[in-house]
Amino acid sequence: MQAFRRKCYGKLLDWKQSSRGRTAVMIDGARRVGKTWLATEFARREYDTSIVVDFSKADSRITSAIRDRASDLDAFFTTLSLVSGTRLHPRRSAIVFDEVQLFPPARQMIKHLVADGRYDYIETGSLISLKRNVGDILVPSEEEHLDMPPMDFEEFRWAFGDEATVPTVRERFEARAPMTRALHETAMERFREYMLVGGMPQAVAAYADSRDFGDADRAKREILRLYRDDIAKFAKGYEARVRALFDAIPEQLSRKEKKYRLSSIRKEARFREYEDAFTWLDDARVVNPCLNATEPTAGLGFSAEHATQKLYMGDTGLLVTHAYDDGRYMDNALYREIFFGNAGVNNGMVAENAVAQAFRASGRKLFFYSRADPKTRKNSIEIDFLLRRGGRICPVEVKSGNYRSHASLDKFRAKFGSRLAPPVILYTKDVMQKDGILHLPLYMAMFL
Repeated sequence: MQAFRRKCYGKLLDWKQSSRGRTAVMIDGARRVGKTWLATEFARREYDTSIVVDFSKADSRITSAIRDRASDLDAFFTTLSLVSGTRLHPRRSAIVFDEVQLFPPARQMIKHLVADGRYDYIETGSLISLKRNVGDILVPSEEEHLDMPPMDFEEFRWAFGDEATVPTVRERFEARAPMTRALHETAMERFREYMLVGGMPQAVAAYADSRDFGDADRAKREILRLYRDDIAKFAKGYEARVRALFDAIPEQLSRKEKKYRLSSIRKEARFREYEDAFTWLDDARVVNPCLNATEPTAGLGFSAEHATQKLYMGDTGLLVTHAYDDGRYMDNALYREIFFGNAGVNNGMVAENAVAQAFRASGRKLFFYSRADPKTRKNSIEIDFLLRRGGRICPVEVKSGNYRSHASLDKFRAKFGSRLAPPVILYTKDVMQKDGILHLPLYMAMFL
């Protein structure tokens, strides 16, 4: 994989310096998000020597040593060194367990390895919280978890040697100052490019080599095929429900009200039948779930309704490809339509997913507010996102094009005004303050 600059590298440095061998670190994230590259590159750069054990193709002598010699660490380290041809040096070497979910005994062994204290340990895994991937092992409490999302907008720009765009945007955000027309149009163009390509390193690398959206699309289709293969392999017993939820994501997000309607899959479907399927997609990091918080207070999670949720794709570029999965638009045609804001393409779905992705990348859980009035739609309220800011709740609306009103936001402010921080509208134009609402360009979502 092409070497990209990733922010998680700095988080690994923080772990190494603060832990000093007292914990292992588990890099968790979706398939093809760059976990293996990050772990191996960090071990290579930051230690005198390192050994990588890839459990998708691990030498049987190593797996046998883990099973048979877990209580004899000297023998285990000797086996590891001889098989890999690498010497280990106390406190100057790292051992990487890659794809550790494929061999749970190695993960259980972490407890004893950390207690021994001679070396540092980095694990990578996907689907690591699924029952079948922990089996009967005792999950070690000595693990620190590092969640690795797809590349964010700044990391995407770094891939093209751009060190200026995001710092400039950050300065204007902090000052609440307009970007000016030329700067805004440039930043918006680059953000649209990011939304279309996405943040999966494989797709970014393909696009960086050719600047052809079609090449990025082909890379994303390969990732989507991998996700479907994972559903078949790891969701045994309810794979049909997982696949049905996954395949319907673009259709659900294209609705005006983006709450997931199970009735569109099967008329008599109920949440309790599909609860495991929702959980599977979340555990696999394929989706970013957004829950309906019925009481907009500081503890949003306390009033969250799991049965009423939106499912955003974990990567917006994958959503674009997933939405046109019949292959009609593998060339640049569709991408040009979205890039230039063609009204025939659902830009609102893409923009809202990009905002959800930015919020999740900053470590936030996602919540929205929805209240339907059975008597009249005029009294219904739908707020795209709720954020905790300064002890109060900030309502956030996403507008992908020109808009004339924000009726739901006005009703929400009238109902909960004293609880709220100043609301935010994310849209395609420049910074503006109007009617007590902060209007920000979409590309500033990452700073909220």
